[in-house]
Amino acid sequence: MTRETQLGFQPPSIGEEEIEAVAEALRSGWLTTGPRAALLEERMADYLDAKHVLAVASGTAAMHLALLALGIGEGDEVITTPITWPATANVIVHTGATPVFVDVREGDLNIDPELIGAAVTERTKAVMPVHLAGQPCDMDPIWDLGIPVIEDAAHAAESAYRGRKLGGLSDATCFSLYATKNITAGEGGLVSTNRDDVAEAIRNLRLMRRGDGSLYDITVPGYKANLSDVLAAIALVQLDKLPEHTAARQRQFALYDEGLAGLDGIEPLARDPRDTHALHLYVVRVDAGRFGLTRDELQRALTAERISTSIHFLPVHRLSWYRERFPSQPSLPVAERAGDEILSLPLSPAHSNDDITDVIEALGRIRDRSA
Repeated sequence: MTRETQLGFQPPSIGEEEIEAVAEALRSGWLTTGPRAALLEERMADYLDAKHVLAVASGTAAMHLALLALGIGEGDEVITTPITWPATANVIVHTGATPVFVDVREGDLNIDPELIGAAVTERTKAVMPVHLAGQPCDMDPIWDLGIPVIEDAAHAAESAYRGRKLGGLSDATCFSLYATKNITAGEGGLVSTNRDDVAEAIRNLRLMRRGDGSLYDITVPGYKANLSDVLAAIALVQLDKLPEHTAARQRQFALYDEGLAGLDGIEPLARDPRDTHALHLYVVRVDAGRFGLTRDELQRALTAERISTSIHFLPVHRLSWYRERFPSQPSLPVAERAGDEILSLPLSPAHSNDDITDVIEALGRIRDRSA
């Protein structure tokens, strides 16, 4: 039976605690960066087992400043994945460097480390892997290359790689506090690092450093990329709620795993049992030959059932600007095929178990009609 109300894809789980925290921040007079942002940095450094955490305006800003902190600029190359939000590639372009796309693995759609070596040139200055949906990349072979690594961990605040939290393992790790993320502030981002020089560079880049009294000076022409205390207040409450929200996502993943197990033509992305998956997105691949509908047709059918979905992601190298800017980009067959098949199903602590059951039942009805 079709739902009577629309099921949102990934609504934030916000309660009175977040509302009161924002009100307290407003009453304090700290509207911009202040003690709450500093406390968020301190608590996230402890949570991520990292020496430094820098709070910034967005996950995009986090990646941009991390690249700049490592001295990446005009004429350089940065290797990354095509299955990501365009921001990952955009920030490379913003520094003046060139993104070099390497194909992904079939199972989890993370960058294929076995292919990275062939893409390295004398201009390669960094690798930027993306932990898609919350599944950590296979990092050991990437680190073994001896090239600086900036992790795009926008989906992976709760992830662990082989028992170690992401955050202090690479030269820099970048997180997002966007509205859909496991820890949200509405907007915002974090950079974690164990490198003192990277942390100091980002402190200088994210906001002009003032001197004493009415005097001020700058050592670099930085950016306005700081996080306000109002947003930090939300993130601090979300951090307190993380165990509760994690348990809700675990239940929803289990429901999906069980409900989709017998549904031919729908297969979730692989999850490595050696790692801790952040359970940020439940992404499936749609085999049109077996399911009877293409991904796009299934997405439209779910919309008719009042169920919202999303796509994570269309291959960046096939988007208009990148296709026109880099016309000689070689084909990346795994990413291109996946870009036509992947679909993200509703997942949020704001959803009930019944909401997830509604999605599973709708998929079954659609499958029966297409058979």
